[in-house]
Amino acid sequence: MSANDETTGEVRPVRVLIVDDDDGDALLVEELFADSALDVTLDRARSIDEALGRLDVDCILLDLGLPDSSGLAGVERIHATGTGAALVVLTGMTSTDLGVEAVAAGAQDYLVKHEVDADLLARSVRYAVQRRLSDEQARTIYKSSVRAQETARLERALLPTPSIVDQRLSVLVGYLPGGDGLLGGDFYDVVEREDGSLACVIGDVAGHGPDEAALGATLRTAWRTLVLADVEPERILPLLEKVMLNERSRPETFTTLCQLVISADRTSADLFLAGHHAPILVSDQSRAIDPTHRGRALGIPVDSPWSAQRLELDGSWWLMLYTDGLLEATVREPVEDSPRVEDDPRRDRGGRSRIGIDGLLAAVSAEFRDGTDELVERILRTVHAVHGGRLVDDAAVLILGWPGCDAGVGQRSATLADSEDWG
Repeated sequence: MSANDETTGEVRPVRVLIVDDDDGDALLVEELFADSALDVTLDRARSIDEALGRLDVDCILLDLGLPDSSGLAGVERIHATGTGAALVVLTGMTSTDLGVEAVAAGAQDYLVKHEVDADLLARSVRYAVQRRLSDEQARTIYKSSVRAQETARLERALLPTPSIVDQRLSVLVGYLPGGDGLLGGDFYDVVEREDGSLACVIGDVAGHGPDEAALGATLRTAWRTLVLADVEPERILPLLEKVMLNERSRPETFTTLCQLVISADRTSADLFLAGHHAPILVSDQSRAIDPTHRGRALGIPVDSPWSAQRLELDGSWWLMLYTDGLLEATVREPVEDSPRVEDDPRRDRGGRSRIGIDGLLAAVSAEFRDGTDELVERILRTVHAVHGGRLVDDAAVLILGWPGCDAGVGQRSATLADSEDWG
């Protein structure tokens, strides 16, 4: 039997480390392996201290009587290192109870020196290595399962089902994770209030990681709670900032946010910007709304209140709220002789030009000309394709559509895209 190298897939001998201070016993083990059918390469250490620097092997044969270790202490010390090597105790001690205790302490097998032959030793090492690999695979599967469950919980908190009664309203949402593929601190929500008005929010916690995702979920939940409690829209952002200041893990963390409150008759909206990008009026010639009341981001220590900007919405309309992951996506091909990023904010550190607002507007307009079915997914696919792979930052999109005088049922869709395999 040989082992497969996990990185190259090549077949190689099983690497065995003998930890025994008795030269005669170590020589006996070498002869037993020579008489077996197991293809091995051998190394030797005479103490636990010496062995701890040589644990990059497939299997460790450990004696329980060493100069710096007696009994199960050696098993416990090696097991505590978290080594991926299998551990087989090979000792002169014949106690059955000690063998059970050794396995409980982390060993894969327990052999007695004067009772072992070449076939038994080879079989024990072979099975121990396979059991260790199986254990590692089981742990990997378990970790993946836990990670998937954590992601699912974050999805429910960050990306809720919009709470909408009005069936004529179209609500299209989407999320494209960036970075390591896990959800970050981007969040959105839509809630229809008792008076028929529609409250919408999209936000982005600065940074990317579990702390930011947890904070984003907290802020999204707090926002919906305030809306359902019928808190006046102009009071929501100050209260949300209090929640953020209390819950953030680092004092420098801040959150950009866009809140839009659409009137019950759908003819006007109040826009609140907290350091966030203004929404886009979606059409075949899409344009960004010109912000006149942009306020600071939540968590920035500046005494500056947020105020509403009134938007007039005539007839039928489509509005798109989004986070800056879309703008920071880059064009796949680097630009030759491009200036440094500090010289030109439209380029990243590799000289690749960013899509920016002009590129995003062009993409949104082009996709809108092909209709509104799966519009969010098509926009995300376009940005993903232009970027050429996983985005650097998360991208969240919320599109609202109103048919005006036209009757009919609005569209509803939700896209959670895996930015590595999706596409």
